Amino acid sequence: MASTVGGYASLEEVRQLKALVNDVLTELRSQQELLKIRGMGLPPGTLQNAQRLQAQVDTLEATLSEDERELAQLRTIGATSAMINSSLDLDAVLSGAMDEVINLTGAERGFLLLINAVTGELEFRLVRNEHENAAPTNGNYQVSSTILNEVFATGEPLLTDNAFKDPRMEDSETVAQYLLRSVLAVPLRYKDRIIGAVYVDNRLKIGVFTERELTLLRAFANQVAVAIENARLFADVQAALADITEINELIENVFASIGSGVITTDSDDRILTYNQAAADILRRPPDTALGQPLLDVLPPMSADFEAQLQAVREQDQRLTIEAQPELPEHGPVVLSMKLSPLKDADQNIEGVAMVLDDLTAQREREQVLNVVRRYLPPGMVDNIHQISKLALGGERRDVTCLFAEVCPLSSFAPGLSAPEMMELLNVYMTRATEAVYRANGLIDKYNGTEIMVLFNTQLNPQQDHAHFAIEAALHLRRALVALYDELGMVQDEPYYRIGLHSGVATLGNVGSSKRRNFTAIGDTINLAKRLQENARRGQIIMSEDTLRHTEASGGLPQNVRLVERESILAKGRQQRTPIFEVFET
Repeated sequence: MASTVGGYASLEEVRQLKALVNDVLTELRSQQELLKIRGMGLPPGTLQNAQRLQAQVDTLEATLSEDERELAQLRTIGATSAMINSSLDLDAVLSGAMDEVINLTGAERGFLLLINAVTGELEFRLVRNEHENAAPTNGNYQVSSTILNEVFATGEPLLTDNAFKDPRMEDSETVAQYLLRSVLAVPLRYKDRIIGAVYVDNRLKIGVFTERELTLLRAFANQVAVAIENARLFADVQAALADITEINELIENVFASIGSGVITTDSDDRILTYNQAAADILRRPPDTALGQPLLDVLPPMSADFEAQLQAVREQDQRLTIEAQPELPEHGPVVLSMKLSPLKDADQNIEGVAMVLDDLTAQREREQVLNVVRRYLPPGMVDNIHQISKLALGGERRDVTCLFAEVCPLSSFAPGLSAPEMMELLNVYMTRATEAVYRANGLIDKYNGTEIMVLFNTQLNPQQDHAHFAIEAALHLRRALVALYDELGMVQDEPYYRIGLHSGVATLGNVGSSKRRNFTAIGDTINLAKRLQENARRGQIIMSEDTLRHTEASGGLPQNVRLVERESILAKGRQQRTPIFEVFET
């Protein structure tokens, strides 16, 4: 015989005892019949006591059977709870738990229904019956909407042991049509919200469900509601994590694609973010920079750099710094650093954000251009891309050309060496160049002591170019006269000679595909040169064509007076050229 559990008889032992009692009772009845034939009988009360014992054993069996059934239900609830807490596969957990519920309650069918959070409609999440064992669908299942509506309306379970004859179900077409018998429905409640229901029934038997099954299903429903909400929360967390991961990947891709270096630090100036561009600029890979102090990763900086970092971090300042440190094993570099406070969502400063650019190559190019500007007109350098688009040859434009002799070589002191003469000539050309630039003139070339200037080229377009050319001539006069005085040159009259002429010239590139020169050619240029050659010392003369152009485009500059001079016959021309001398009033 099996041992007792906790000092109490087990159901198996009671059933063995019941069999013995039944055997004894059967034997007593047989003996009573035999004794009756012989006119004898059993002792008084023997048979009654045996029958009473049989009834007691039957009652004990029923009680233990119910207890064992209840214990099995409790074990099922515990197992379901364990499954819910140990598995993230909600469908597998619910499916296994529903199978156990149907088995323990004696239900024929079981349904798990959930309210769609978006549409508000009731949907079948899980179906279990003898005909179907399928994934959730929205098929036309034979369940009582009357019972479900009552459960959702009251928020309380509903138990009926014979729904077909239950007065509460009189208006239910489903109950009447499908002759539903035992039905039990329990709401799925999470906090103060009903999210669905568990529905079980038996269409063949009445009285299948009792308060015990109701208690079981209620406990099951509570666990299911928690499991469903946990699953939803887990799904939300997964979705949020996926979004965060995607955003992080996007940020990393953006950081990786930015040409500027991006570095962020925490409040202790340790590096939090360090993109590939920063690694390329500083010649230090990210894995050796992340988490390190910023000053250990940057090349040696100026003495006040640490104070600037502190000002950004503690005083909410934004600074732009250009530094010229030296990278170990790579030499000097020019770095532009834009420093800003790094703030959290509450606008609290948590560190420093730095945008880093390597300006070394740019500064080298600027130095080269500065050198080139000493040899080429600024307009040509700044707009070199426009000049490059012009094919060999050029285009015809209406221009004004100015030729000026700043000082004849014969005026130089005798005995000067060639380097000394070159140095003095550069002094003249520097003053002349500054005067021309004030009037936006484009210096085409220097030729000994002479300078050629163009107005209204592709590089300095001017509608009133003759006006600007006259202003340039006056600037030249003032600058050169002042220079003569500074040099202490004794003179009866100034040494300069200036000529101006307006007309059509061809402007463009001359040379070859490997070496080009931007210049202007044509009769207009030649005549401007002839006017300069025919001018006397200290004289500015211009052609009648230049006068006409100034009159057509707004007039002469202020304080300018013209005196018509005798026309000249320029070399290479058959007609005489009317000229005017330019004076300041």
